Amino acid sequence: MIRLKKIILLCFAATLCTACFEDLDDNPVTASEIKDFVWKGMNYAYLYKENKPDLADNRFSSDADYSSYLNSFETPEALFENLIYDRQNTDRFSWITDDYIALEESFDGVRTSNGLEFDFYYEPGSNTEVFGIIKLVLNNSPAESQGLQRGQIFNAVDDVALTENNLGTLLNQDSYTLNLATYNDNNTPNDDSDDSIEATNETATLTKVAFTENPVYKTEILEVNNQNVGYLMYNGFTADFNNQLNNAFATLLSNNVQHLVLDLRYNPGGSVNTATLLGSMITGQFNGETFAKLIYNTDLQSSNTEYRFTNSFDGNSINSLNLQKVYILTTGASASASEMVINSLKAYSQLEVIQIGLQTTGKSQASITLYDSPDFGRSGASPLHNYALQPLVAKTVNKLDVSVPNEGLIPTIEINEDPSNYGILGDASEPLLAAALLHILQNGRFAQTKTNNFNKIKNKVDYNPFENGMYLD
Repeated sequence: MIRLKKIILLCFAATLCTACFEDLDDNPVTASEIKDFVWKGMNYAYLYKENKPDLADNRFSSDADYSSYLNSFETPEALFENLIYDRQNTDRFSWITDDYIALEESFDGVRTSNGLEFDFYYEPGSNTEVFGIIKLVLNNSPAESQGLQRGQIFNAVDDVALTENNLGTLLNQDSYTLNLATYNDNNTPNDDSDDSIEATNETATLTKVAFTENPVYKTEILEVNNQNVGYLMYNGFTADFNNQLNNAFATLLSNNVQHLVLDLRYNPGGSVNTATLLGSMITGQFNGETFAKLIYNTDLQSSNTEYRFTNSFDGNSINSLNLQKVYILTTGASASASEMVINSLKAYSQLEVIQIGLQTTGKSQASITLYDSPDFGRSGASPLHNYALQPLVAKTVNKLDVSVPNEGLIPTIEINEDPSNYGILGDASEPLLAAALLHILQNGRFAQTKTNNFNKIKNKVDYNPFENGMYLD
């Protein structure tokens, strides 16, 4: 989602207090300050304001009417949810928080973590027994220091067998012990019907700490048919690490890569400005042209914004590869700014985008952080509480005015991550990367991939409640 750290970026914050429900600003209502803030913030900026009659400027006939409406909701959260339009389909991503300090830290890449991220599946032949698999071990994390690796299996936590219903309770603890297991394919790698998960006596005890993640996870140079292929795994569009991202492209550039495999399979989003920089690093030939556009609600149309490809940032020259083809790896966890990069690059016929993996999340909307202050900016926020809103406020489109579909972006080559063989990220044999390398080796022929019948659990453990986001710097 997109966050405006200072609402003055919308260019008309000075008119805020007279734009909506002016008489109530002069005569404070008796409803709680937080509920008053929730309604006024949504009335001001919400993308789907026109679809919610309760947000109309003329919705209330008097201060008493307004106060009665606010008091009809037990909590600020209940009021906020009532103001959301079509939660199941259209707006799946707006949220309210009672801890904007944690929200701000998350945008800077800071969170409480032990360094592990997981996927979960039902055990073969079962619709009740669950196993987890480590999909990512963050660099310089407690999990890495213990030697845990991608692909390791566990079927219990603190000796409690995993079920779909207890995942959140068991794994959202600050400390816990994983009961490790093994995956047995019974020597039939092409048939998962007889596979099983077998418990072991191995355990790993982990404690979460305050952790800052460098999203530039791995950079590798691979050789395919006497050509250099650059591989970059990038896990979050975090503005504080723009220099590290540019340095990774300096490595790719110095190795004269002819192809790039950009791994966004676990990237939930982040800074729109950083997404624009990434697009500029991949290309270079589109400097000054439109990368993406933001379209606001009718009241805020004057805020409609364009982001353009660039050759510099913060006084630094961008290391651009000037590629005509890029391979991008995705899963259902690829969201928001990740999808914006794919969608924006696809708008240029001079650049071929080969998407490999699974369909993405499907999020084309942008959001901002609204604080309880006279102009909804961070300065002057009420000292009485830490509530903030993160409502969708704009729709993102590419230069052709095409947005990411709600159902997500469909890959060119579809391939699942296989629990029996997650592989090593950045290794030429890892299945998704191998499919990209085969496509390069065969000069554009589609790779034949194996499908599996594993029943993946869609409910994820919510390690980072603020992910799936893009924000404006």
